[in-house]
Order: sequence, then structure tokens, then C-alpha cells
Amino acid sequence: MTDPDDRDGPGAVSIRPFGDRAFLVELEQRRDPGLVSRSRALADAWEARGLGPAIPAYASVVLQFDPGRIRYADARRAAHELLHAVAVPPDAAAGPITVVPVRYDGPDIAETAERSDLTVDGLIAIHGATTYSAWFLGFMPGFAYLGPLDPRIRAPRRPSPRSRVPAGAVAVADGQTAIYPAESPGGWQLIGSTDVRPFDPASDPPARIRAGDRVRFVRA
Repeated sequence: MTDPDDRDGPGAVSIRPFGDRAFLVELEQRRDPGLVSRSRALADAWEARGLGPAIPAYASVVLQFDPGRIRYADARRAAHELLHAVAVPPDAAAGPITVVPVRYDGPDIAETAERSDLTVDGLIAIHGATTYSAWFLGFMPGFAYLGPLDPRIRAPRRPSPRSRVPAGAVAVADGQTAIYPAESPGGWQLIGSTDVRPFDPASDPPARIRAGDRVRFVRA
């Protein structure tokens, strides 16, 4: 086993064991589009080398490997090499665009507009004026974290999550926006609804929006 906290490179970048068959790479403790792109690029490079699955997040990535195929020390060495070698491609934010028609009928839209010192129409205009990047997928299959949200829209998470958010709900929270792929609990502010379903297990690929894609919302 290696040291429990193996720092590599400037700042807070570190590579740490994450169980006996994965590493957790932490770039920095902040949310930034460049860090999201670097995490995704590192995950893509790990998988392209055939080392195992990788799971990117805002500023970190879990690199998994099979100890039956590669020794722990060799996997760690590969993680260090990729961390130094991988650069964010200049077209990292130039993925395909999915246009999502939205009915801005969410139960939280008026409160979110008031909190943001906006009219409802003003909030709708701002939400639809941005081309969002799909930073990564998580929480449930097909749930894409889209950002950045215009800072004029102030949308903290709800203090008490709803026990039921319907599929197709369009939501905002903490500088991001998203579409709920299926009915589930959720604590985001609901501002609209759409007939677009981001996840269909019968489709290939099942996720309609993938990490690196772009999304535009238009008023239905």
C-alpha cells in the first residue's frame, strides 16, 4: 500500500487509495468549469488506456482498476503519469447540443424569481439564455449536472427535500440546473417541466445527455 495521502503536483492535487482497487484523485476543493473538464479528461484517458472504469465529478475522479490485471504499484504509477500528461482539450466545451423545450410551470419558480430580485419572465429569459455544459452524471442514471447557472438566479437547495419530484422536472440549485430523469426524492428548486427524458434503458446509449454535451432550454 502507498501512503494514505500521496500529493502530486502543485496546490491541493492529491492521489489517494480508495479501497484496494481504486484511487481518488482530488484536483482542488472548488467548483470551476476548467476543473470539471480536467476531471473528465483524466477519466477519459484512464479508460482509453484500458485501465478500468473512471468516475469524474466536479474536481475529482475515481480511477478503478482490476488487481488481477495490473499491480497496485503499476496502477498508481499510471495515475501519476496521466495526472501530469492529460491536458484539457481546447474544444472540451464543444460537445453536441441538446435543445430542451420547457414549460416554466414549476412550483418554485415564483419564489426563486423573488429571491433573485427578478420577475418570473426575467428568470425564464436568463435561464434560457445560457448554453450549459454537462459537467458529469450522477445521483441517478441520466441525471446530468448542467452549468454554470447565471449567478443572477439565486437558488439554494431546499432545507427539506421533497419526497417526490416527477420525471421531467427542470430544476436549479447551487449554480447548476438539471432535468430529473425519473421520479425521485429531490431538494432542488423546481422551475419547470419537460417531456424530454434524459434516460431510456432501451436506447443505445441510454443517457441522452452525456458528460461534455451541451444543453439549451427553450420556452415551450
